[in-house]
Parts: sequence; structure tokens; C-alpha cells
Amino acid sequence: MKFARTAATVALAALALTACAPPTSSNTTSAEDGQTGTVRIWLFSEVNQDPKSAVVKEAVAEFEAAHSGAKIDVQYIPVDSRAERFKAAFNDPSSAPDVAEFGNTDLASYVASGGLADLTGDIKSWDESKDLDGKILATTEIDGKNYGVPWFVGVRALYYRTDLLKALGLEVPKTLADIETVARAVRSANPDMLGISVGGAAQFSAMPYLWANGGKIAEKNSSGFVSGLDSAESREGIAAYTRLISSDICPPQTCAEFGGNASVQQFIAGKSAMTIGGDFNYKAVAASAIKDKFAVVPVPGKTAGSVAPAFAGGNNLGVFNSSKHRTLATEFVTQLANKKYQQKMFDSMGNLPTFTDVQKSVADSNKQVAPFITTLGAGTNFVPVTESWSTIDAQGVFTGMYQKIVTGKADVNTATAEAAQAMNKAFGSK
Repeated sequence: MKFARTAATVALAALALTACAPPTSSNTTSAEDGQTGTVRIWLFSEVNQDPKSAVVKEAVAEFEAAHSGAKIDVQYIPVDSRAERFKAAFNDPSSAPDVAEFGNTDLASYVASGGLADLTGDIKSWDESKDLDGKILATTEIDGKNYGVPWFVGVRALYYRTDLLKALGLEVPKTLADIETVARAVRSANPDMLGISVGGAAQFSAMPYLWANGGKIAEKNSSGFVSGLDSAESREGIAAYTRLISSDICPPQTCAEFGGNASVQQFIAGKSAMTIGGDFNYKAVAASAIKDKFAVVPVPGKTAGSVAPAFAGGNNLGVFNSSKHRTLATEFVTQLANKKYQQKMFDSMGNLPTFTDVQKSVADSNKQVAPFITTLGAGTNFVPVTESWSTIDAQGVFTGMYQKIVTGKADVNTATAEAAQAMNKAFGSK
């Protein structure tokens, strides 16, 4: 999930996700489909609201001009209160919007509640949908049906200090093993510097290591999902990541509790030689004291020339089942999420588009975006699309596993076995 800049650019909580418990719902599909009247929209509020509001206002004006008798009413809601707001809306259709922005890791629990409309047919009949990034569109899919339109996406890449590497004669890492080697060399030469700032709670920084080694968070089977954390491949990736959180790179007493926010802040503060940060972090780094001393490349894979799969965070636009303006709501979603307005959102907010041709366009004209677009093009992965993931995430099963290992409370085999058992309990696996 990549939430609004309320928790992204400044605090980075856009992807430091605390999952919502699956809401219950008495929501049923409305039989009404009014072609006039007010269509209510919920979008996430931002720390800097003006750029987003300007783009949305333009889209609203265009839509209202093309739909006589229709009125778009946009309300900006805080990210932190989304769980309560959505739960109330699912249970009381009279308080529900017609359209809402939501993070993609919340989708499964919202679908389980019965609160979101199936948009599969609408997406298929939408001309521009043929250019949607397939991996990103897949994050809106449950049991072959799409319950949202991808509005923007966020991925992570490797930030590094150009001056420090040059001073030590070190090359930019070309493999995951190189990251470890370079990080250790930097800290050896500069004991007060972290070789790379990563953390035991930075789950989206850890995932590329897991996936690049052929591991999986979970696999789908006939009865649902089963954890993949205790496979040999997953253990190899988990071990590789946890080696970074060691006294000669990023000491556990400092880094074990780091989430993604804290990891990137160390880099911004000039206290680390590298970090794994998102496209949404770029402006903050570029505005810092190290603005002329850093560069970004995709997180490399196991072999030179490969790119480690990144987590595809992002926000979707969806339609509530209870909407009494189903057609207008869907048409507004496809307008606000179309190529024209995704380009405008990138220009004003820096949000990465979800259309492959628009991605290429912004990468060609914005050098700083290229590593992130390359990462998207190399292929992304996602968390298990099931309402059980919100329980697993809320319990800290995934991050707790890493923290146990780096603090010496458990070895890799024990920690992964315990995490797999806890996940399978949440999944209902046997």
C-alpha cells in the first residue's frame, strides 16, 4: 500500500503500513443507478494538499461539464482514520461515498467485507486499460475479479552516496552480495557511518532479498494460502538481508527497530552510505544536505545485470457497492485514473503512473525517476492478497521474524519456522 503524502513524503508512512483489521459489512449492491445528482468521493488528505487538490478540481470540472446534472463532491479524509471511516461506511450505506481512494494492501479486507464493487467488466471495456501494467493491475484482483483501478504505484530502489564510494574506490553494487561487501567496507573505513541503513521492521526493504533468492511470503493452494517463509530459498534470502543488520554494517542495537522511515532518515541525515528507499523519498533526499552527493539505482538481484523484485505499493480508486450512481462513479474513476490525469498527478505530486507507456514517458523526461521505472519494468511482487494478511501484518509476524534473528533471539531456521506457523494459523492452513 502506498498511502497519501500525509504519511509518505514527510513521514513515509505511506508504505510503513499498519494494516487494518477486516471490517464487517451490511453493504449490499444498490439497485439504483442515478444519472444525475451528487457523486461523493473520498480521497486521502496530504501534508501538502494544494497540488493534489488542483489536479482533482480540474478532473471534476471536466467531468461535470461532460455530465449534465451530475455534481462531484470530494472529501479529503485522513489516512490514519481510514479504518474507522471505511468500516462505518460499509455498515451504513447512507454514510458511504460512491468512490474512494484506498491502499492496495487494504483491498482484500475491503472485498471480504462485501463493500467494493466488481469493476472487471468496466476495466475491460475501458480503452486505456490495455496499457495498464499487468503486475500492478493484478494487485486489484481477487478470484479473477478486479475491485479497483490502480491510480499510482510506489517502489523502492538503492540510494547510495557517490562521494563515499568514490573516496574508497568502491564500485556501485551490481548484486545483492555486492551491497553487503560495499556496506562493510564503508563502515570499516568510517566507523561512525552505517554501511547501509536498513531495519528489522523495514519489511518492504527486506522483501526484495526474499524474492530475489526465489523465496515467497506465501503460496496459494486449493484451500487458500500457505506460508513460504520456511523454504530453503526463502531462508537464503532472509539470511542475506539479516546479515546487513550486524555490527560491521548496521548494528542491531541501532538498526533492529528501524522501519522504512527511520532507515531513509539516516541516509538523509548523512549517517549512512546506502539505504533502500522509495520514489516517494526522492524529493526529501534531494532537498537535504547530501543533495549533490547521492544517486539511485535499482536494487540489484543475485546476479549482475538483474534487478531484485520490489514490492508494488500503491493506491487504487474503487466504487462502493452501495453507490446509487454506479455508472457515474465508475466513469469518474476511469477519468481520474486515466493517462492524462496520471501524468498530471506525476507532474504535481511525483506519483508514479500505472500505465506502461506513461511510465516510459516520465522516465525519459525525468532522470531521477528512471531507476524506479526500470524496477517496475523488471517485475514487482506483492503481499498475499487475502484478508488474513491484515492480521499477519498487525501481529508483526513478518517483521518480528527478522528482529528475532538480528537480535540473536532465534536463528534463521527457528525464526522462519515460527513465523510460518503463525502465518498458517492466520491463513487457516493445516
